[in-house]
Amino acid sequence: MQNAGLFSMTDIAVFFTGGLALFLYGIRIMSSGLKKASGERVRQFISKITGNRVYGMLAGAFATLIVQSSSTIIATLVGLVQSRLMTYSQALAVVLGAEIGTTAMAQLFAFSLQDYSLIFFAAGFALNVVGKSESLRFTGEALSGFGLLFFGLKLMSEAMTPLQQQPSFISLLHYMEHPLLGVAAGIAVTALMHSSAAFIGIIITLALQGSMSLETGIALLLGANIGTCITAVFATAGMQRAAKRVALAQVLFNVSGVLIFLPFISQFSELVRFISASTDNSGHERLALTVPRQIANAHTFFNLFMALFFLPFLPLFDKLLCRIIPDDPEETRLIPAVKYLKDAALSTPVLALSYAKAEVARMGTIAGKMVRASLHPFINVELGYDIEFPKLSVIKGMKMREEKLDFLENRLSDYLVKISLSELNEQESREVFALMNIVKALESMGDELNTLRKKLVEKKRALKSDLSEDGKSELTEIHNLVCMEVEKLALVLQHMDPQQARNILDEDERFKQLVQKAETAHLKRVFFVPEAEITHDIHMELINIFEQVHHYCKSIAANIPGTARLVQ
Repeated sequence: MQNAGLFSMTDIAVFFTGGLALFLYGIRIMSSGLKKASGERVRQFISKITGNRVYGMLAGAFATLIVQSSSTIIATLVGLVQSRLMTYSQALAVVLGAEIGTTAMAQLFAFSLQDYSLIFFAAGFALNVVGKSESLRFTGEALSGFGLLFFGLKLMSEAMTPLQQQPSFISLLHYMEHPLLGVAAGIAVTALMHSSAAFIGIIITLALQGSMSLETGIALLLGANIGTCITAVFATAGMQRAAKRVALAQVLFNVSGVLIFLPFISQFSELVRFISASTDNSGHERLALTVPRQIANAHTFFNLFMALFFLPFLPLFDKLLCRIIPDDPEETRLIPAVKYLKDAALSTPVLALSYAKAEVARMGTIAGKMVRASLHPFINVELGYDIEFPKLSVIKGMKMREEKLDFLENRLSDYLVKISLSELNEQESREVFALMNIVKALESMGDELNTLRKKLVEKKRALKSDLSEDGKSELTEIHNLVCMEVEKLALVLQHMDPQQARNILDEDERFKQLVQKAETAHLKRVFFVPEAEITHDIHMELINIFEQVHHYCKSIAANIPGTARLVQ
């Protein structure tokens, strides 16, 4: 591809597009392999970051260096904040670090590894095929992706060689020398590609051909830093405000950095030339030898400088983000949180135990609301809205409560273990042990109902067939009895009343009769009405889930201290 006369613009476009496709695919394969090899460990590593800002920044840089995708790290942070495993204040320092971690790829691009790309690909492919452990296979996948992206870069570079003699192309690059146009182009292209690494690869490819000045490259880099924020913004769609602040933080960091550097691109270019290696060559050859490294150095210097510049001001940034996206009281109620547990009470076991009982009773109330909503998607055509949070559908309301039950199970279990380490009398020890069993049973009840939400609802939608009216009536009768049991259970848990617990146990025979009656009637319909066979699995699975909820109610009631003596 060295002779421009031999290739038309169509040929050049095909080579460049093919190279770009290989480049993007290589990035995807490499990122996928790296995430598989270390993604969960990186996630756990990030989630354990404390309030120390320096450690948070270093963790963000290290995690991005490993995964080679700042978008992945930002999306992970959004998920961690959304799930309350990290506060958005802790996430701010990690965001700064992630920007530093992205500079490693630009430095690699500037090393001109294209000639060895197929060697990397072959080595990675072989490792992926013959590797005996998952870790080796995933590492091979990442290495093969690394080779592919550099081979794509090689194709793009060869495609661009003839363009050096095209007046229109030279004119376009000349326009990009205007800082505002360069930044705008960087924003637009990076936002479209959803990958700052890909766009930086294109910039350095142009530089390798001697077609781009350092000033133009810096302007495009600044734009790419803003354009990469689009992924985080999309990732927070529909999430809580704390998670949205993480995406806004990245936008504000990067936009602020661009506004600071934009007026001083000429001076910044001179600084980069001063700290970068030079060559005695001239013209295009000199540009091709020096500018790629200078662009990579500019990218590193910019992100490192901005991270260190903003790090001391993170508390102020925190307050600014809260003013821009303030907490919504209604949304706050959706977030899992403890209401009664107080660590200060642990020194007084009797008081701590009373707080634990109150939180367990609250957990029972949450489970009751989840049970009450569980049948709605199967007997109604419309989605319906949550009875307590009208902005949520019934299904989303169930999901929200299941998350609350999981959260409370973790917190209550830890709290009860701490109480158990105190000096307790025999009665208090029995209560702690009983509460631990009750908490686990309530969480398991939530998991059972979550299975219904995730699996059965989708199964019913796929069938595009409705339950029979008789079947709905029978299921409703069973469901009403289960709801009554769970609601009674919530009251029992408030007072730990063994007599009321005994009343729940007394409903066992009635429940068995209802289930037997419903199953017999349904099997008769399946035999005589062919349409009933379509929804047979769903009908029986619903009955089975309500049976499981009933058994959990019995188990919880039996664990109320004093109930066993009444049963005897």
